[in-house]
Amino acid sequence: MTVAAAINAEGLKRDEAHERWALTSLTGPGVLLVTVILILPVAWLFWLSLFDAEGHLSSINYARLLEPVYIRTFWLTVEISAIVTVSVLVLGFPLSYLLSQLPPRIAAVCLVFVVVPFWTSVLVRTYAWLVLLQRQGLINGWLLKLGIIDAPLQLVHNMTGTVIGMTHVLLPYLVLPLYASMKTIDRDYLKAAANCGAPPLLAFWQVFFPLCLPGLLAGLTLVFVLCLGFYVTPSLLGGGRISMWSMQIENNISLYASWGAASSLGVVLLIVTLGTLYLLNRAFGIKRMYGAR
Repeated sequence: MTVAAAINAEGLKRDEAHERWALTSLTGPGVLLVTVILILPVAWLFWLSLFDAEGHLSSINYARLLEPVYIRTFWLTVEISAIVTVSVLVLGFPLSYLLSQLPPRIAAVCLVFVVVPFWTSVLVRTYAWLVLLQRQGLINGWLLKLGIIDAPLQLVHNMTGTVIGMTHVLLPYLVLPLYASMKTIDRDYLKAAANCGAPPLLAFWQVFFPLCLPGLLAGLTLVFVLCLGFYVTPSLLGGGRISMWSMQIENNISLYASWGAASSLGVVLLIVTLGTLYLLNRAFGIKRMYGAR
């Protein structure tokens, strides 16, 4: 009996090892794809940042980042990203809440208008805002006709136009996950809070808001991270007066042909992005942000 049990245990171990290798082989194509598309380019980027213009191993590319122009560009990037994230929150939260309260068919129709921007190029949407916001554009024309202003407002080629354009482009990235989170909340929780004597505002703040917080944090994180590397919209609506980190990378390549300097900027931007995600994970937990318990 002992010999049979030992043989059976050995067979189970072989089956377990065979199953483990089979599952590992299934992940092989995915691991290879991630390595070729993500890991190798990032490693190549880091490698280029370690060499100067003459091809010598040096830290000059990273030392250059301490110059005032790079520091100002970095803080401007963080500032614009924070402003756009707050703007998206102010617009996106009420919109998501409204959609979650509508009947399913009406909400589906309204969601089409939220998703429509994904079907249009970012470049096209940015040029549309350029037409709307310029001094002779539609918005200034309407304000002048209504007598609200006496002279055209400067709405483009500055931070105002950049924030407006980026907010429009990135708004769906908050609305969609937040709406999905709100839609899963059982309305019986609010009814139970009302039965316990809580007024509507208190029930919303203490019951509804904490339950939708994972979707809100996920959307805000996505918006902020995308803002850090945004290029097209600030480049056009900023008119050269707004220089974000991504635009500095492009300038180092197109104007100075300095791949090492551009690579160091890219590495720092990647580190800042990963650091932001790490801090959010420490504060809130990535799993909780995406609805895990």
